Amino acid sequence: MTVMHVLRHLMLLSVGSNLVWFSATPLLAQTPLTPTNRSVSGSSSLLPLNPNPDPLALPAQPAQVQINLNQPLTLQQAIEVGRRNNRDLQVLELQLQQSRSALRQSQAALYPTLSFQSSLARTDSAAAKLANAQAASNAAQVQQSFAQLLQAGGFTPVQTTLLQAFLTGAQGTQTAGTTSNTFDNTVQLSYNVFSSGQREASIRAAREQVRDAEFALDLQAEQLRLDITDAYYNIQQADALVRIAQAAVENSQISLRDTEARFRAGLGTRFDVLQAQVQLANNQQQLTQALSQQQTARRQLAQVLSVADNVNLTAADPIQIAGRWTLSLEDSIVLGFRNRVELAQQLTQRNVALQQRRIALANLGPQFNIGASFDTTDALADSQAPTWGYSVGGQLNWQIFDGGASRASAAQQEASAAIAETQFANFKNLIRFQIEQAFYALQANFENIQTNRVAVTQATEGLRLARLRFQAGVGTQLDVSNAETSLTQAQSNLLSATINYNRSLASLQRFVSNLPLTFAAPGGS
Repeated sequence: MTVMHVLRHLMLLSVGSNLVWFSATPLLAQTPLTPTNRSVSGSSSLLPLNPNPDPLALPAQPAQVQINLNQPLTLQQAIEVGRRNNRDLQVLELQLQQSRSALRQSQAALYPTLSFQSSLARTDSAAAKLANAQAASNAAQVQQSFAQLLQAGGFTPVQTTLLQAFLTGAQGTQTAGTTSNTFDNTVQLSYNVFSSGQREASIRAAREQVRDAEFALDLQAEQLRLDITDAYYNIQQADALVRIAQAAVENSQISLRDTEARFRAGLGTRFDVLQAQVQLANNQQQLTQALSQQQTARRQLAQVLSVADNVNLTAADPIQIAGRWTLSLEDSIVLGFRNRVELAQQLTQRNVALQQRRIALANLGPQFNIGASFDTTDALADSQAPTWGYSVGGQLNWQIFDGGASRASAAQQEASAAIAETQFANFKNLIRFQIEQAFYALQANFENIQTNRVAVTQATEGLRLARLRFQAGVGTQLDVSNAETSLTQAQSNLLSATINYNRSLASLQRFVSNLPLTFAAPGGS
């Protein structure tokens, strides 16, 4: 690859003269961002990039982590893959499910509770056995005493009959059973009629926590888009630096051949040859470093996207201006205030703290519950029919004094609400600064693109003239080396300005909550 090839490639970085900077027309009439005109393949073509569906899978063999698939991706494809595979995003989706389940758990307090209990028991009582033994001993003594009385005589027939009946009853006592079988069933219904606002506050707090989880998911999705974009631009920059370094090596090789030819012809010096060799060695070292940075950038994108272990990613989009920012600084700031989820998060956390305060104070209020129960009991061993019963009632609980614990807890939640309000103001200042910083950087990088485009043209012409002067014998090898260095630096500056412009554009999109490439005006319908 010659320097002219590199120049033709880098001319894509330039911006045409018809590109207008920040428009002063009304927002609805502004020209939208111009995206790269490149079609995005369907999701099915990206399926080989998916990681192992088992999150606990751990490769155990070197072949399992060996890279054998090089996949070029556009930026939009990379964002699509990242949203599908990113682990941090998946964790927040699961946490959102947790919050929704917690809300449903809180809403269950709106309904009564119904329970059913059934028990079947067989009892063989040791106490009954002991009582039977004592009764048998007592009965034996009584029988012996009455038998002696009956033998002594002197009783009327009626008295004799009564004594015999008493003896028979005493004998029955010692044969009473010690086991029993019972079958009990109970149905209970209870409901909290009044909770001093604790139930309602718990539901509101849970609902706000669901919103907070949704905001956290949105925030991660927005940050993920910026991280993917930044990693993608790192690959583009690394690829271009490799091409620039390769062109610099080729230029150094050409200069070394020219210097050696002049030395063999007696028109040059050994010092010129040594200078050319040193320049070639330096450029080869820079190429090696650029190749290392290229591999690192590709692996960084693979890590952000959570792709399969055997995949290596490359950038398919060319390096060019990603679009124009058509909003003024003031409109951008207002739009950021309206859209940034960080501000909404602080309001949500404030609402949660206020509801938690209400829950704490409700502990000092009355709690009124009503309930009813119905139960049946059946002694399975006898011939009696099952018996049943019921109970209804209410219970009032009122904790008059708890040592100040509830009010102290409420004070903590008041402080949490105040912290959220302070954080809201802090984020508002941060959002404005972020938008201003990205806006000014975008403007500066646009100016740098124009300047460096001219510098690349001038450095290319300077290298051509330096070689002509050297070949004509009126220039030195040092002049050629300096011209090569100047061209490489100008190309790198143009590349950096373009990449930094695109980064600033992506940051502005992020800082106004990821506006798409077609804007809706603030306050517009």
